[in-house]
Amino acid sequence: MRDIYILGIESSCDETAAAVVRSGEQVMSNAVFSQIATHQPYGGVVPELASREHLRAIVPIVRQALADAGHTYESIDALAVTKGPGLAGSLLVGVSYAKALAFALNKPLVAVNHLEGHIHAVLLEERQKGNHQLQFPLMTLGVSGGHTHLYLAQQNQHGWSYGNVGHTRDDAAGEAFDKVAKLLALGYPGGPIIDAAARHGDPTAVKFPPAQIKHRQRGDRSPQPERPHFDFSYSGIKTAVLRYVETHGMQPLVDRRRAALSELIKPKADAVLALCDHQTLDLVASFQRAMVDDLIAKTLAAAQEYDVAMLLVSGGVAANSELRQSFEHRAAQAGLPVYFPSRPLSTDNAAMIAAAAYPKFLAGELATPELSAEATLPLN
Repeated sequence: MRDIYILGIESSCDETAAAVVRSGEQVMSNAVFSQIATHQPYGGVVPELASREHLRAIVPIVRQALADAGHTYESIDALAVTKGPGLAGSLLVGVSYAKALAFALNKPLVAVNHLEGHIHAVLLEERQKGNHQLQFPLMTLGVSGGHTHLYLAQQNQHGWSYGNVGHTRDDAAGEAFDKVAKLLALGYPGGPIIDAAARHGDPTAVKFPPAQIKHRQRGDRSPQPERPHFDFSYSGIKTAVLRYVETHGMQPLVDRRRAALSELIKPKADAVLALCDHQTLDLVASFQRAMVDDLIAKTLAAAQEYDVAMLLVSGGVAANSELRQSFEHRAAQAGLPVYFPSRPLSTDNAAMIAAAAYPKFLAGELATPELSAEATLPLN
């Protein structure tokens, strides 16, 4: 079979990305336009600003991806685009552009679920290493700023099927990292800053009790599942950090740090760390340890319950160094292989979208002219 070159487009949140991938396993180019500077003053993603930035960046980023890959619009075989889930306005920019481009070029278009894209980020790199062996069933933890989900993946004649066996009831894990960083005036995005700061603190200094989920999700009228669900909840730990700041008199330090950072242009991690006292570093390290322990414990419990053969961890939080190290250690103790994407492919990118589109392209699962963005698209 000849090589198939797919141009992927990703715009689900605050990264405008385009990539060219050969036959689902070789990245020819992977261009990303980051909006961090736009959203940094607000401590989080502002949806309206994100949409406007996508409109500004999408044409040049696609041109860059094609040029980096040595391709033209005419030489690619197909296009792929993120259909959802994500921010509605951001998704609409990518979907509308991809549909128009596919129509103008008379090329097939494949719609991809963003969550499945993150899974294929792991598979893409494993194929590049020559590892084509997958053992089913497998458990995948998708953990990012917008999502924290556990899926049981099975293989069937049409590809993969996914069963959701756990999700967050409130904040996603990455969202909790960002909100705690904002609360402590550590800057945005919060995940990398907390990861760096936690290495200088005592992770046992502050005790955070694990979240207790004793009731079904509000509005859920579906029958009780035959097997247990492994849900997450991170709004409580965010509130616990706030209470700790209040009861331990840390607010003046937070205010001084916020004022100091406001005078810096694009502050680096070293500059933030220089403004942190030992109490803040201990709090950050303890928060991260509690988050990591909860994610790993629930994932391994689900893996044992469903008797899986291997684990995949994907999404932006998969770049967290403590999560990766602890997961590898504890999964090995449980006798389970666990795979992560590289850090560049952990965050949102278009290479994962093009890779996920390849088997769909081969199966003839092409988008119709009625394709539209779906902000709450499920993975099944």
